[in-house]
Amino acid sequence: MITETGRVVGIEDKALWVETIRRSTCGTCAAQKGCGQGLMNKATDGRRNQLRVLLGSQSAHNFELNDEVEISIPERALIAGAMMVYLLPLITMIAGMALGSQYAAGDIAAATGALLGFVVGMALVRLHATYIQNKPSFQATVVAKCGHALINSVAITATPYSE
Repeated sequence: MITETGRVVGIEDKALWVETIRRSTCGTCAAQKGCGQGLMNKATDGRRNQLRVLLGSQSAHNFELNDEVEISIPERALIAGAMMVYLLPLITMIAGMALGSQYAAGDIAAATGALLGFVVGMALVRLHATYIQNKPSFQATVVAKCGHALINSVAITATPYSE
């Protein structure tokens, strides 16, 4: 499970909207300067992301706006999501290009087929996202409500100094 903390910015019946701040992990990566992600993180450092998080067995009545919560997502869901978002449009684009060039000669037919295949792939990604929207095995869920450190006020009485 991958965990992260965030702040509640919206409450639904079965889910919360949680705002997280993206942190860069580029300092621990072996690629360091050879990766474009580090440049993107520097350009948008501190960018806030909002995501819908399922409540699981918890009730929405236990949460209020601005509560800090810990959320988690299974690694399997992250890997499957990345495969779906990146590979499916690529595969459908290549298939569309092959079909376009199969039925008509020329680069324009192949490019049109590739474009149509890419659009079909993106539509399938959107359809899949709608299908898994409320499935806990593919969505982030609330693990716990983080306790706020309460500072107890201490009464200090001043007495005049006397010698």
